[in-house]
Amino acid sequence: MRYSKIERKTAETDIVLELDLDGSGKSEIDTGIGFLDHMLTLFSHHGSFDLKVLCRGDINVDYHHSTEDIGICLGEAFSEALGDMRGICRYGDIILPMDETLIMASCDFSGRSFLGFLCDMPTEKVGDFDTELCEEFFYAFVRRAECALHIRKMAGSNSHHIIEGVFKAVSRALSAACRIDEKQKDLIPSTKGVLK
Repeated sequence: MRYSKIERKTAETDIVLELDLDGSGKSEIDTGIGFLDHMLTLFSHHGSFDLKVLCRGDINVDYHHSTEDIGICLGEAFSEALGDMRGICRYGDIILPMDETLIMASCDFSGRSFLGFLCDMPTEKVGDFDTELCEEFFYAFVRRAECALHIRKMAGSNSHHIIEGVFKAVSRALSAACRIDEKQKDLIPSTKGVLK
């Protein structure tokens, strides 16, 4: 079972996160940030990951600490659940349409962290959520997941749709990369023989 439970407690956040890579898209999300709850629910559903997130953070200050630390925990959970990466496809990509928005997401579980984020946002906020936190979330994620992740907005004029498209596209790309390759299920997908 490719499962991980991450607990992280700091002076700013207290997080418990559970991830099952081979789930069915079930989620229980409570971050204290309504918009982020919605995005993580979409992430779980569209990637077919089972995801539980409980976060108590200093959202009276702002949403930055909670958003970043949840990204950290989600990245750690992917890394732990994937183990030595044996048998995974390693690469995943998608071009995802959502109304007027078109998002490209591509990932490589290479053991090296990189985020290419080319998604300018038309507005600074969606409701009370700072749109710049979308990039911060995925930057924290790749550092701990040790993957290269490229996200590009190819079209879009609505910040809500752009961020929603990003979370959906990334979840689909990650799902494809994490899928077991039946032809090489006993191999680590690298000529080096190691990905961590």
